[in-house]
Amino acid sequence: MSPIKRKLLFQRLKEHNPKPTTELNYTSDFELLIAVMLSAQATDISVNKATDKLFAVANTPQAILDLGKRGLKKHIKTIGLFNTKTENVLKTCKLLVEQHHSEVPRTREALQALPGVGRKTANVVLNTAFGEATIAVDTHIFRVSNRTGLAPGKTPLEVEKGLLKNVADEYKLDAHHWLILHGRYTCIARKPRCGACVIEDLCAFPEKNID
Repeated sequence: MSPIKRKLLFQRLKEHNPKPTTELNYTSDFELLIAVMLSAQATDISVNKATDKLFAVANTPQAILDLGKRGLKKHIKTIGLFNTKTENVLKTCKLLVEQHHSEVPRTREALQALPGVGRKTANVVLNTAFGEATIAVDTHIFRVSNRTGLAPGKTPLEVEKGLLKNVADEYKLDAHHWLILHGRYTCIARKPRCGACVIEDLCAFPEKNID
């Protein structure tokens, strides 16, 4: 995709959605971190249903530790991989209390040192909580970047590097949210809604569905 098309792509996404943001419910940096950890291989809707009740009773590292394994699991058992996530959340809360004064760290290295926090989760927190121009590549963004030709890559890291290189600075802060929402609601996996797509004419996808 040419630089001109890339700029047009983000101009249109911005016009369509001037202030994109995550669809996860949260009211603090810590709540965002936990919600993103829980969202791996799960829908934001399912996470929100669980965290709305969880955060009402425990929304600090110590409060979640006080719930214990059984108490936390009771709140998140409807989310995929809840057993592993329970372990990781409790270990992360323990480290936050012991090493970070119960605050969410603001560096990638410190975030990725937390159990259950990989590069994607760290990027989301750095971007959404702390306003850094990071781009987290999930399945939606990976698909959109490859289909459109915006930043082709064989791995999420390749796509991330391509996006950081190809996306103009003025759009980097919101690029993650625009692309994930576009992939979630328009450029969907099985049958993309190309006929209703605001960037359809810029897209390099050879199998466009415009019926």
